[in-house]
Amino acid sequence: MTERTHRTPGRRRRVLGAAAVTMLLIATLPGTASGQEPGPDPRIGLGPGWLDAQSASSNLDLLAHHDKPAGFVNPANPGDFGFAGSDLAFGGKHAFMGNFNGFNIYDISRPANPTLVTSVVCPGGQGDLSVHGDLLFMSVEESRGRVDCGTDPTAGTRFQGVRVFDISDVANPVQVAAVQTCRGSHTHTLVTDPDDSANVYVYVSGTAGVRPASTMAGCNNVPASGENPARWRIDVIKVPVAHPEQAAIVSGPRLFANPETGAVDGLQNTPPAPRHPSGGTWSPSPVTDACHDITAYPELGLAAGACEGNGILIDISDPANPVRVDEVSDPNFAYWHSATLSNDGKKVVFTDEWGGGTGARCRTTDQPQWGANAIFDIVDGRMRFASYYKLPVPQTLQENCVAHNGSLIPVPGRDILAQAWYQGGISLMDFTDSANPREIGYFDRGPISPTALMLGGFWSAYWYNGQIYGSEIARGFDVFGLRPSEHLTEAEIAAAREVRLPQFNAQLQTRIGWAPSFAVARARFDQLLRTCTTTVSDRHKGPLTVTGVTCLTGATVSGPVTVRPGATLLAIDSSISGPVSASNAAAVHLYHSTVRGPVNVTGTTGSAAIVDTEVHGPAVLTGGTGTVEPIIADSTVRGPLACTGNSPAPINLGAANTVHGPATGQCASLD
Repeated sequence: MTERTHRTPGRRRRVLGAAAVTMLLIATLPGTASGQEPGPDPRIGLGPGWLDAQSASSNLDLLAHHDKPAGFVNPANPGDFGFAGSDLAFGGKHAFMGNFNGFNIYDISRPANPTLVTSVVCPGGQGDLSVHGDLLFMSVEESRGRVDCGTDPTAGTRFQGVRVFDISDVANPVQVAAVQTCRGSHTHTLVTDPDDSANVYVYVSGTAGVRPASTMAGCNNVPASGENPARWRIDVIKVPVAHPEQAAIVSGPRLFANPETGAVDGLQNTPPAPRHPSGGTWSPSPVTDACHDITAYPELGLAAGACEGNGILIDISDPANPVRVDEVSDPNFAYWHSATLSNDGKKVVFTDEWGGGTGARCRTTDQPQWGANAIFDIVDGRMRFASYYKLPVPQTLQENCVAHNGSLIPVPGRDILAQAWYQGGISLMDFTDSANPREIGYFDRGPISPTALMLGGFWSAYWYNGQIYGSEIARGFDVFGLRPSEHLTEAEIAAAREVRLPQFNAQLQTRIGWAPSFAVARARFDQLLRTCTTTVSDRHKGPLTVTGVTCLTGATVSGPVTVRPGATLLAIDSSISGPVSASNAAAVHLYHSTVRGPVNVTGTTGSAAIVDTEVHGPAVLTGGTGTVEPIIADSTVRGPLACTGNSPAPINLGAANTVHGPATGQCASLD
């Protein structure tokens, strides 16, 4: 990611070249993408095929593909639900891919060349998976499931619930527990307790019909007013990590109850209108008696539930006893399906699985608020609607397409979601501005069949330790790499790749942090560069007063530069003949530049950086109050370097500066 070149005098460290900076600046101009008018979307008209369909991509590279292994596909009917690929989970160097007939484990230590480690046949659907250390959890919903994973549904003991496997020997998973539930487990959510590492919890979302009491005692298929109905609740399983065989249900929270009356069916009990806004029937029906998916964020004590007819926020500070704290509904939503919280917990994205995932719902006639994402801001614990986002290109009548599962791409300072849209492919959605989400990348294949709608496409698209992994229902396992563009720079991608997680489950979010690095610092610069209000890329004679966001890209300034309070100066590959002074500026960044005069930056309220820059005179940083460390790195200061009163203190990212004078105060160790 980092190219190192040399110059005399001093040194140069690059993450993004001047040509890429130019592309980034052009992209910020109104009505332009890369300085050209957009042509037809290449996703339109892709040739069909099961394993040989045409594909199109933007800012995503397909690094690897594995067809589904034998035993997990019906070649005569690639869309056979009994062998559908489902959700993904990750642990260490392995990806775990669910299937309605069991699961497969891939070694992804070399992402461009993943290898199949083992396959486990264990029917029951959906086969959604989660990983915690040496434990693998699996959802089972269908009545063909057996406790012993047998394939003959007429024999053995029926099983619907959550299986637990020991994967300490990843090549030989062993089932160590199987917890039965009344409605099976359509999906589940792993929940950790920050104060109790000895146990994990599993929130079970069961959407199947209530099973007969003859198969499990206490399963009551009675109305909401009846005695302990098995509907209108979730099940919470407590799993002792050291003794997973002791896993058991410990509570059945009534997350949909009316707090005033106590009625367990206190949320949306009828569709908002007799028919869907499209004029068709509701499919599925947005009536709340279960959650389809819950996404937990234990460090915030918060979860977001997509619960059929409602989106809800849940207090999970006591993981065994979650409590609903807010709820929303939407007359355009047919089925609240899944949820993703922003890293800071101030936004939530809900998906609408209109058509149940098996219908063509990205047609030219479908409105952008149907089968879409709904983005909400979370303000004082309450959700406020911000916008919708729908895949911005129509799909054919032969392609099941609607919003489905995704996860955050950990780019510092931005909210970006990699998301599956079934046969609509993968779309990268930037929702940093919650009111104006936009697509910044995609990958798509043509329909499986040229003549009929056959179930397929991406079930999940998740980022894990540097790549995006896709679970293709009918085709198999895919690995993608991000490609730098005006929408996502090389530095932003490098900063995201520096985030390394020991494991990842999309429904269990953890707070992402970024250690200071050249990539993170440069990503911050690139993001500010998108906000330029004034750009100088040639000669400027005389003094320059910086207001707004002034960007110097390959510029030559003959005179002093003064940055006004609240303004931002961004300079790259530029030469300034005169002093640079800034008082109470929003941000000051000097990259790969030369300043023939002193640099004095006082009271910066945002970020400050002097990187690979030569200063002919003293450099002074005082009183900075930004949320990130000021950076003085890999630079030459031909005079004293003094830093005082900055909070946080300046750092050099391990790249010492050459200082021709004393380095004092907070900068004493930066030379």
